Amino acid sequence: MTEPYAAAAGLVRVYPAREPNGTGLVWAHGGGFAFGDLDMPEADGVAHALATAGTTVVSVDYRLAPVTAAFGVSLDAPERAGVHYPAPSDDILTAWAWVSQNADRLRIDVSRLAIGGASAGANLVTGATLRLVASGDALPALVVLAYPTLLAVQPAPDAALRAALDANPAADRFPPAAIRAMYENYLGGSIEGAPLPAIPGLASADDLAGFPPTLMINGDADELRVSGEAFAATLAAAGRPVELRVEAGTEHGHLNRPGPAASASLDLIAARLVALPSLTPAPQSRSADAASTHSHLATAEPHRASGAVTEGTPS
Repeated sequence: MTEPYAAAAGLVRVYPAREPNGTGLVWAHGGGFAFGDLDMPEADGVAHALATAGTTVVSVDYRLAPVTAAFGVSLDAPERAGVHYPAPSDDILTAWAWVSQNADRLRIDVSRLAIGGASAGANLVTGATLRLVASGDALPALVVLAYPTLLAVQPAPDAALRAALDANPAADRFPPAAIRAMYENYLGGSIEGAPLPAIPGLASADDLAGFPPTLMINGDADELRVSGEAFAATLAAAGRPVELRVEAGTEHGHLNRPGPAASASLDLIAARLVALPSLTPAPQSRSADAASTHSHLATAEPHRASGAVTEGTPS
């Protein structure tokens, strides 16, 4: 089967690779925590492109934050109910666990399984990865962050970025008050004292000591780029592998606008995924197993069996 299909009780949509290369990607779309769906180009288009390149993509239909009168008025969006942190983060972790447990069936080498997202989705996967680090669970082989928002209160842009935004008013759409309101809506309250996985840009170098290798692709004229760059600097200070790119000539959300810039970013992501090394031992042939057993029996010192029998755990 190569057509996308729903799985995990509807939480995810699986995009099987046309010609699987063993890599997998758990992906989260953006939308300010309160918007977006699996059919937007940033979700469906990304998944189709990477599946065509050989990666099985699992797109997560995580629960959305509410749209309240206070939050939605500037967006001309109708009010609706929703959830707050940690529910969307929990959904990412549930999807991650489901893919990990079903990797063989999905034709994914679990040691080449990555996680990624765009904008608010990049925040969700960064926070979920911090939770995996804290819990000691298996980590992604790579974290892919496309123009992430990682800080509720982010530093002011430098002079060059400020000039680029001033020259392109349409790109200058993330004033500090709007970003803070977005996070408060996601949290359901004040950003003060918020859990670190909800605002992962606050992580210290110590917090990131075990963070996986990271690929970050930022927009060019994008004020949210500041929070991504701050997080990348902290990763570097922690000694973690991080590759930081800026897609020239773009505004925020370029993966949601199919075209040359989106294609360039997707080509880079595909290349980094296919380059992931496999850490899964290759299965031995029956003859090799027999030879190894014969050699062991011929050379090993005699020993007494413990009497305990350990059977394989079903996957």
